[in-house]
Amino acid sequence: MRQSVRTYILVGLLFLFLVAIRAFENVLFYDPFTAYFEGNFLKKNYPDFNGLHLFLSLLFRYALNAVISLGVLYLLFRNKAYTKVSLYIFIGAFVLLCPVYFVLLSGSSDNYLLTFYIRRFLIHPVFVLILIPAFYYQQKKQKVA
Repeated sequence: MRQSVRTYILVGLLFLFLVAIRAFENVLFYDPFTAYFEGNFLKKNYPDFNGLHLFLSLLFRYALNAVISLGVLYLLFRNKAYTKVSLYIFIGAFVLLCPVYFVLLSGSSDNYLLTFYIRRFLIHPVFVLILIPAFYYQQKKQKVA
């Protein structure tokens, strides 16, 4: 019982780190699209941006979110296979989504919704919210079988 309380406290602390990343995003990361997507972006062109600086900022933010998310998943399930699969998912998603995001940014702003949603997957820890119930279901399914 004591181990599970400690686990939930650590998971809660890691989620607070994810919240802190979001709360201090304007201080920690370069992202000219934050203000762009908060406004009436349907009628505006993309803002000017430094591609390398944006990429490095996205990489740093994604890596922080991924490491914290992997910690959450490991603490919740204590399963190295789940953690390894999650790592591959995080790496694969970044390798797939980041180039698509930059290709969309280099074109016209007609694909603003697709750009918006890809950016969301890159800057927010969405995958942990998908993987927790998926692994929970998998764990329950394995116990029944």
